[in-house]
Amino acid sequence: MNAEQRRALEDEVKTLGDEIRQLKAGKADPDLVSLTNQFTMFRTLVSRIAYSARLSEETVVKPRIAYAQRSGKRIKERVNKMLAKKKELGVTDEKPGKFVLKTGKGTRDYGPAQSALRNAVLEKVVETFNKYGAETIDTPVFELRDVLMGKYGEEGGKLVYDLQDQGGELLSLRYDLTVPFARYLAMNKITNITRYQIAKVYRRDQPVMSRGRYREFYQCDFDIAGQYDLMLPEAECLGIVNELLTKLEIGEFFINLNHRLILEGMFAVSGIEAKDFKTICSSVDKLDKTPWAEVEEEMIKEKFLKREQTEKLGQLVRFRELNGDLSNLELLDKMSQLPELGQNEKFKKGAEELKVLIGYLEVDGVTTVRYEPSLARGLDYYTGAIYEAVAPKALEGTAAEKCEETAGQPVGVGSVAAGGRYDGLVNMFDAKLKVPCCGVSFGIERLFAIMEARQKNTIRTTQTEVYVVSAQKNLVMERKKLLRTLRAAGIKSEMPLKANPKLLTQLQYAENARIPLAAVIGEREVQEGIVKLRNVVTREEKDVPLDQLVNTIRETLATL
Repeated sequence: MNAEQRRALEDEVKTLGDEIRQLKAGKADPDLVSLTNQFTMFRTLVSRIAYSARLSEETVVKPRIAYAQRSGKRIKERVNKMLAKKKELGVTDEKPGKFVLKTGKGTRDYGPAQSALRNAVLEKVVETFNKYGAETIDTPVFELRDVLMGKYGEEGGKLVYDLQDQGGELLSLRYDLTVPFARYLAMNKITNITRYQIAKVYRRDQPVMSRGRYREFYQCDFDIAGQYDLMLPEAECLGIVNELLTKLEIGEFFINLNHRLILEGMFAVSGIEAKDFKTICSSVDKLDKTPWAEVEEEMIKEKFLKREQTEKLGQLVRFRELNGDLSNLELLDKMSQLPELGQNEKFKKGAEELKVLIGYLEVDGVTTVRYEPSLARGLDYYTGAIYEAVAPKALEGTAAEKCEETAGQPVGVGSVAAGGRYDGLVNMFDAKLKVPCCGVSFGIERLFAIMEARQKNTIRTTQTEVYVVSAQKNLVMERKKLLRTLRAAGIKSEMPLKANPKLLTQLQYAENARIPLAAVIGEREVQEGIVKLRNVVTREEKDVPLDQLVNTIRETLATL
C-alpha cells in the first residue's frame, strides 16, 4: 500500500467514525442523518476521485434515510466496516494498557513486607487472647440477610454488602463478627464460652486508605458469653484492649467509656422520646469527628428536634469537653448532682455500674480509660457498658499525616477497637435462649496502618535462619545434603536454586534478606567434614564439625 492509498483509507476510517458518532448522538434522526450522509458522500467522492475505480466503488456512501428502529443495525454495520478498514491499515482497538489493572475500591494488596508486619501484629493479638483463656471459632464469610439486617443501627445497615440471589437464599457479606457469633450461639444452644475470632469483614463505606479505613478488612474479636457477676467480663475486655495496644506501641491512646442507660437517661431529661433514641444516637456518635454546631443542626433539620431539646442534650453529651480536668469518678458524681439527671433511674443505674467497672480497672492498673458521655455507638444491640479505643495522635509526624486524601484531618485513625455489652442479641435469634455477652473488636487494618506509618526499621519478610552457601562449583549435591540435615533438625533453612551460583551473589542475598547465619561449604570443607559458619551481620566465620553443626547453630541463634 502506497502513501496515497494509506491516506485514503485513513480518511475513510475518519469519515465512518464521524458517521457512527452522529448516528449515536442523534439516535438516527431522519433529517440529521440525511444531512450528514449528503455531506459524507460529497467529501468521500472528492477524496476518491483521484484513485482507482476499485477504491472509488468501495468508498462511495449512498445517501439513505435512517429511521429510529434501524439505527442500531446501521451503527453496527458502520462499526464493522470501520474495523475492517482499520485492519487493512494494521490498526486494532486492542491497545496495551486499555484494561486498567487495579484492586477494587477500598481494598489493597499486601506485599511481603506489609504481610510480614501484619502477621507480626496478628501474632501479638493471638498471644494476648490466649493469655486471657479464649478459645477460637470460625463462621462463614456470608450470612442470611435476615440474620444481619436490623442489628447495626441507622447508618450501619446501609453499609452491608448484599449478594445476588443464588439458589433461592438472600445472602449478605458479614459486616462484623459479633452478629455471626450470636447466631452461632443461638444455633448451637451454647450458653457459656470465651472465644476469639480473626477474620475478614466487609463494609460499603467511603474508604480512606492511608488511615486504615477499608471496605475489606480484618477484625479480631474477643467475647465472653455467659452469666457472670457485674462488670467482671467488661474489666477483662478493657484489660485486653489496654494490654494489646500498649504492646503494639501505637503511641498515646484512650479508651472512651460510656453506658447505654446513661445515654437513655440523658435523652429522657432532654425531652427526647424513646422511639427517637437510635436515630439521635447516630447523630451524637459523630461528635468525635464533627463539631457540635453541625450535629445540632442535623438533629434539628433532619431529625426534627426542638432547639431547647438540643441545647439541653448538648450540655450533657459535652460534659467531658466542658469539664476536662475532672477524673472519671468526679465527672460521674458531678453529673449525678444535676437536678433532673441525678433523679433519673436509668442514669443512676448506669452510673453505679460504671463506678464498679472503674474500681476494677484501678486494681488491674488500667489507666487509659476515660469516661466520655458523648460516646454513642450507633449499633442497635448494645445494652450496657460501651467502649471505644482511639489513638488521636497516632500518625503525627508520619507521611500519612501529610497525605493528600486526608489533608487537614486529625492525625489519628479513628477507632482502633470498640465493644460493649449486648445481652439481648442471642435472644433475637432464639426467644427461649438468654445468653448475656460482652466483647471487644479490634480493627487490625487501622492498627496496621499506624504501625506501617511509624515503621522505621526494615522488617524481615522471611523466617530463614541459615542460608546454605557453596564456595566453588559442582557442590549442589553437598548443599542439598546439608540443607536436608538442617531442615530435619527444625532449623529454617534455604539455599540458592542454581547449580553453580557465585559466592558473592549468595552472600549478598543473605545480607539483603537479613538471614542471620550462612553455612558455607567448599571442597576443603567437604574433605575435612566441616562447615564454615558465618555471621552475616558481623561477617565473622568459624569452622564447625558437621556432627556439631546443629547444636552450634542453635546456640548461636539464641545469642543473636
